[in-house]
Amino acid sequence: MLQTRLIAPADNAYSYPLLIKRLLLSGARYEKTREIVYRDRVRHSYATFTERVARLANVLTEAGVKAGDTVAVMDWDSHRYLECMFAIPMIGAVLHTINIRLSPDQILYTMNHAEDRFVLVNQEFVPLYQSVAGQLTTVEKTLLISDTEAKSADLPNLVGEYESLLAAASPSYDFPDFDENSVATTFYTTGTTGNPKGVYFSHRQLVLHTLAMASTMGSLDSIRLMGNDDVYMPITPMFHVHAWGVPYVATMLGIKQVYPGRYEPDMLCRLIREEKVTFSHCVPTILQMVLNAPNAQGHDFGGLKMIIGGSALNRSLYELAKSRGIQLTAAYGMSETCPLISAAYLNEQLRAGSEDERTTYRIKAGIPVPLVETAIMDDHGNFLPADGESQGELVLRAPWLTQGYFREPEKGAELWQGGWMHTGDVATLDSMGFIDIRDRIKDVIKTGGEWLSSLELEDLISRHAAVREVAVVGVPDPQWGERPFALLVLREEGGLDAKALKEHLKPFVEQGLINKWAIPSQIAVVTEIPKTSVGKLDKKRIRADIAQWQASGSAFLSTL
Repeated sequence: MLQTRLIAPADNAYSYPLLIKRLLLSGARYEKTREIVYRDRVRHSYATFTERVARLANVLTEAGVKAGDTVAVMDWDSHRYLECMFAIPMIGAVLHTINIRLSPDQILYTMNHAEDRFVLVNQEFVPLYQSVAGQLTTVEKTLLISDTEAKSADLPNLVGEYESLLAAASPSYDFPDFDENSVATTFYTTGTTGNPKGVYFSHRQLVLHTLAMASTMGSLDSIRLMGNDDVYMPITPMFHVHAWGVPYVATMLGIKQVYPGRYEPDMLCRLIREEKVTFSHCVPTILQMVLNAPNAQGHDFGGLKMIIGGSALNRSLYELAKSRGIQLTAAYGMSETCPLISAAYLNEQLRAGSEDERTTYRIKAGIPVPLVETAIMDDHGNFLPADGESQGELVLRAPWLTQGYFREPEKGAELWQGGWMHTGDVATLDSMGFIDIRDRIKDVIKTGGEWLSSLELEDLISRHAAVREVAVVGVPDPQWGERPFALLVLREEGGLDAKALKEHLKPFVEQGLINKWAIPSQIAVVTEIPKTSVGKLDKKRIRADIAQWQASGSAFLSTL
């Protein structure tokens, strides 16, 4: 045991707990008149926001919510959701952000598993809530959220309507101190099999993540994504890892915030334009949706900076966004990591390189942010060299990683095998510290004894001018084990078949970027590629769809 020196503090020294309330109080001191905006419906100052957080805390306390209780929210991205992100954990309760895009059965499972006691329900989700209400085992009271004049709804044990209750509540609340390791938030992440798993984060973890994210986005010169004078709007759902934690950063810094409600492409474009949004974040498929929206056509997005995460950022989307005035920066994280792990920082050496080289590194997962440790492991738990070539599973350590899965200790032990968090991602590390995600372990294509990266193939295929979206998966093959199969959404009909795709990929084979057996021998042209509830490519469903098409001899499959 290492012998270190400890000094007892003074008897009356204040032990400062890292609590979410510190983030709220910090932001209000900088820009009290800055606005928080909800669609074209609501705008108010930080001073009003702070009062509304206190009013909500009073409403919840008077309704019987106690420290340690779980309070769930079913809402679109709104100013009210932001208030919940602060008020609920600040009174010592746990915020459960319900993924409203899950199936009713999955939502029911997560609410019972999380032991929700109190639920805030948007008017739009009342029918969804009613469909599961009879099977909920722990919920005692509900509260209605509405954009209209509705004051009541057919909700069991309804306390009242959000705005009416806040209007009658006191605008002040003495938020207590408590243990910084208390759980603040929980939500559920879906996998390829089984029920969704509950991840959870403490006050201390969320505060440290907020500080690391603020320093990364505001201090590293080659990133410089968000500062005090920026205007922020999330295009990542607030139910998904707290909108990647950025609302906590924006609030701490007193930044103007814009919340779009339901994600409607034309409304997103309108808010970006009218509210002069300068920073956002989303997954690649959502950015594609925004750029293709009618309201986006002919619009110069100049000055908009975006973090792209959740899925790999390919070169064609990067260049398309750049041509429309958007500066993209790739980042990496996952539900279990709160989520920020790395961002595409360019050092002096890379900044001095060619534009092509800079782009290559801007679309990689990037360099770990402060306080994050990364390593690559093989199947036997041995560490691999950071040489940019050795591939293995990316494993992590950081102070904000979930410490397990709620009420599933065996799955938590598997996640943290050997004292490192296992991501399930195949990656390399290079001498500069860059993480290059090659694939999900479950999505790597194993053909003829070789591993192929579906992400690399998707990037190369996306460079064809006719391709709007692409997904590549491995499908069973009697000779090779698996073969890559490409699912395509084209910009116009008849623009690409399997033979034309082979011609497009041949130069990359000649350059040594891929092997010739990486060229898909089958493709399917579709109007839409299946997505998960958070906008990622749903490769589990894609594989099932392809198997069904192949079994039926579908005519829209193109084969070499």
